[in-house]
Amino acid sequence: MARPRVLVSDKLSETAVQIFRNRGVEVDYLPDLGKDKEKLAEVIGNYDGLAIRSATKVTEKLLNNASNLKVIGRAGIGVDNVEIPAASKRGVIVMNTPFGNSVTTAEHAIALMFAVARQLPEASASTHAGKWEKNRFMGTELFNKTLGVIGAGNIGSIVCDRALGLHMKVIAYDPFLGEERAKAMGVQKVELDELLARADFITLHVPLTDKTRNILNADNIAKTKKGVRIINCARGGLVDEAALAAAIKSGHVAGAGFDVFEVEPATDSPLFNLPGVVVTPHLGASTTEAQENVAIQVAEQMSDYLLTGAVQNALNMPSVTAEEAAVMGPWIKLAGHLGDFAGQLTDEPIRAINVLYDGLAATMNLRALDCAVIAGVMKAANPDVNLVSAPVVAKERGVQLSTTTQEKSGVFDGYIKLTVVTDKRERSVAGTVFSDGKPRFIQIKGITIDAEVGAHMLYTTNEDVPGIIGLLGMTMGKNGVNIANFTLGRSAQGQDAIALLYLDQAIDPKVVETLKGTGMFKQVRPMQFDVS
Repeated sequence: MARPRVLVSDKLSETAVQIFRNRGVEVDYLPDLGKDKEKLAEVIGNYDGLAIRSATKVTEKLLNNASNLKVIGRAGIGVDNVEIPAASKRGVIVMNTPFGNSVTTAEHAIALMFAVARQLPEASASTHAGKWEKNRFMGTELFNKTLGVIGAGNIGSIVCDRALGLHMKVIAYDPFLGEERAKAMGVQKVELDELLARADFITLHVPLTDKTRNILNADNIAKTKKGVRIINCARGGLVDEAALAAAIKSGHVAGAGFDVFEVEPATDSPLFNLPGVVVTPHLGASTTEAQENVAIQVAEQMSDYLLTGAVQNALNMPSVTAEEAAVMGPWIKLAGHLGDFAGQLTDEPIRAINVLYDGLAATMNLRALDCAVIAGVMKAANPDVNLVSAPVVAKERGVQLSTTTQEKSGVFDGYIKLTVVTDKRERSVAGTVFSDGKPRFIQIKGITIDAEVGAHMLYTTNEDVPGIIGLLGMTMGKNGVNIANFTLGRSAQGQDAIALLYLDQAIDPKVVETLKGTGMFKQVRPMQFDVS
């Protein structure tokens, strides 16, 4: 049997390359090939695996030439340079290394905080120039200051720990951070407006999503304490750079430390050349230790998969055996859809995820199903979460998972019921897999339905009164939105009712506002599902 062959097209440590060789994998180390799209496309068909960092762009066009490719390994967490849906269609597993550079990124945030507080770059440049401007560079202590942490996940929690060691007061805003987890971390959980009003320093550690984009916009920056200093080592686009620059020029914001920018490579930014602003070229993961850690991890993961079939940290498939995959595939999709449904509807911190497996579902690999459910729930807050890292992310946020199994109890051979618990409510959704292999929603809020899962959906709740069907249909029609499927359900006549519309395209936010404006609905929520 031919040995598997891997191409390393970006710079990876020699230790990682040697791991491939020691494990019996042929490896070609061509660290500059990732920048040559045409040459890479010519040779990619010769390889079973592709190990990359950020320079190599794995596009659908490249994948069309990758006739033998089985796995892509990203040494690092970000996979913006990989078209994952295209990889999934070709059956190519995409792996990353989600935790290898957490400490390094957290330390960089702390370093920028010190640099901004004491004006270190400017003081260094002045002293190198032969000046002795001791009175010019008056700084501020971190001791006893309030640090506001936006996002208390893996990296954010490390920042909190380091800041507490500096005897700072730490407050955190994270919709998925539970009170018990916050207490265990030694931080105070607050809402965003309170954080903005109280913090002397603000540091961001959230992914870039529709909800977090420009989370520090002009309005929110105006809510901050005068003299605040803002640090961003997470993602460009979380802060409106022009608005922050204006606040610095006006004197409202005392300084900022930025490692990431909305457009990268950043050759220009409103923040450049402003006093009190320290900028670095996305160095968060750039330490010898972090580069070594993620490189070794990706080499081990890829070797394990190519030689034994074991899957770790895959973003587009569950960690299951080959035998289980054939049977469990549709059920894993269902579990993810159920979690995604609940996650998209839940804006407050989640305390618990309770899963009931009935009949056929109860006989499967529940760990893989659990991971799919949790990943679906957490996806709304953390798009980088995968089936392996999901339980870790949930644990970090203090989310309790409980599972129950029971023998076949109804008309279905098996089903999965998910209940998400917050301080305010419990939300449940159930589904099954029909004989055609397609996942279906069969119950929402205890109301029986039968709904196919579509990429674009609209969920509404209302009192059971006449005219809802016509109102929804007419509104969709007027706005050119075609309805592929329309499912209704109610608890009883005149009581709670729901509608789930499967649409041919994403719905415009203006249409959602139009429906809300009628006063007929308790809830109108557009939803997106990955049905690839």
